[in-house]
Parts: sequence; C-alpha cells; structure tokens
Amino acid sequence: MELKRKDILSLSDLDREEIDLILQTADSFKEVSTREIKKVPALRGKTVINLFFEPSTRTRTSFELAGKRLSADVINISSTGSSTVKGESLLDTARNIEAMHSDFIIVRHASSGVPQFLAKSLQSAVINAGDGAHAHPSQGLLDLLTIKEAKGTLEGLKVVIVGDILHGRVAHSDIHGLLKYGADIHLVAPPTLIPIGIELWGVTVHYHLDEALHDADVVILLRLQLERQNTAYFPTLREYAKLYGLDRRRLSLAKEDALVMHPGPINRGVEVTSEVADGLSSVILKQVSNGIAVRMALLFLLSGGKND
Repeated sequence: MELKRKDILSLSDLDREEIDLILQTADSFKEVSTREIKKVPALRGKTVINLFFEPSTRTRTSFELAGKRLSADVINISSTGSSTVKGESLLDTARNIEAMHSDFIIVRHASSGVPQFLAKSLQSAVINAGDGAHAHPSQGLLDLLTIKEAKGTLEGLKVVIVGDILHGRVAHSDIHGLLKYGADIHLVAPPTLIPIGIELWGVTVHYHLDEALHDADVVILLRLQLERQNTAYFPTLREYAKLYGLDRRRLSLAKEDALVMHPGPINRGVEVTSEVADGLSSVILKQVSNGIAVRMALLFLLSGGKND
C-alpha cells in the first residue's frame, strides 16, 4: 500500500485506511531507533526543510531525527533566521526554499491555514507541524499509535481530553483521528475554553472533571495555551489546577489500566501533578519516542514509499 497524496495537513483529510497505513508503517520504523547505527537509506538524496515560526522542542527535533534516520539532508529554519524578518513574504520565503530543490517542507506557524496556503502553491510535500489553533496531524497520529500500542485497539475506547480545547490544535487532531475508530470522546474544560458547537462533532462536553473520568480508558491532558489567550478565560492558574488538574485521587476514578497522556510541554502542578506525570499510568515519554517513528512514516510514505 502507498499514500496517494502530496501533503499532510489535517487528520480530517485522511480516511481510516490512510491512518492505518501510517500507523503500520510507523510501527515498522520503531525498530530503527533501537539499532546501534540508527539509519536506513530510504530517503538518501532527499532534502527536508523544517520551517518553524513558533518555538518547538519535541516536534522539530523529532522531524529532524526522522529525516536523518531515513538518511535525508535536514535543514532547520526559524522565524528569526529567515528573511521574513526583513519583510519578505512567507510565500516568497517558501518558494525560494523550494527553488533550492527541497523535497519536504515541514511548517509550524501561529496562524491557522498557513500550511494549507503553502501546499497549494508549492510542488514540495508540505507537512503541517502545527498551525495556530487548527491542527497538529503528526501529534494526533503519534497519540493514536501510542494508544493502540498500549490498548491493542482504538475501537470504542473512552477517551477524556482535558484542558484548553478552544486553542488546542492537538485536541482537534486527536478528536478527528479517534472518531474514525468509534472512540467515545469526552471533553473537559471551563466553559470559556470549550468551542461553541463542538458537540456537533460527536463528542460529550463536561465542565467537571470527576464526572468525566469514570471508566476512562485514556486521559489526554492539554497545556493551557496562555500565549494564544488574549483575555482571562479563568481566574487563576491555582484555581484551574484545583478544578481541572489530574492528581492521583482523580486518576483513581478512571479504569485501573487507564493511560495518562500529554503532548508537552507539561506545566507540572497545573495540568497534572508530578506523581501522575511520572507514574506507572503515564505514557508521556512513549509519545515522544513514537513521534520519531510516525514522522519517519510520513516522510517515507509521502516520498512514494510503500508498506508491503
């Protein structure tokens, strides 16, 4: 099987068969990272550009490692290191990068829709590494892989997503992906951080964390996107932690084998206590490891690679 599309922009664009293909390919690439020499020649001669206009540790580093482990040449460009600070348009920057015969452009931007805009104008494959509050498809895919690896299936699981749903591009991607597998999704946040009409997506909304956690298979915690909040959505971080922070008592309301997940970075003591983040239920570091395999799979499949 092969992925017959040029770009990866949102999980809402992908059907279940395409997601299955990506997850299966990612699973096969996990072994590469355990080798003494962590390399395969699948993308030798290809060039990957990481074009990041927002800060990133996990996403940028794992895309860089993914490209290098596939033997591609990888170049990192930040907003402060690009000619956009001199007044050049984003599209001109991208076109100049493409003129240097780049094969992949990985884009992270604070404005929703930027990867889609560039994908329409470029022949290079474009992968959305997070655009505003819209989508983060590779994070959604690595979350699916992590859940499937631990639970053996994605079918019919009760998944509770807690935090800044309004600005949370990870939440949006997770919802789109999980719904394709019939997951029972419950969103928990203060009313001010729940998008109006999101119930129409087929999810259940709660404003009290305890009631949502009963019989949960997976709990996904989200960072408060304070940099995107131009007004006060809740009184204080202390009050948010008291009402929506996950501690050991609250985790005990979920199933005994429930998973605790977080896309990072974690605000310890706000979204989750250290005891839970570092506890036996946590698969947060497994998410990070799986991110490399998922991004290897995306690069490989977009280059025309096949999973036989």
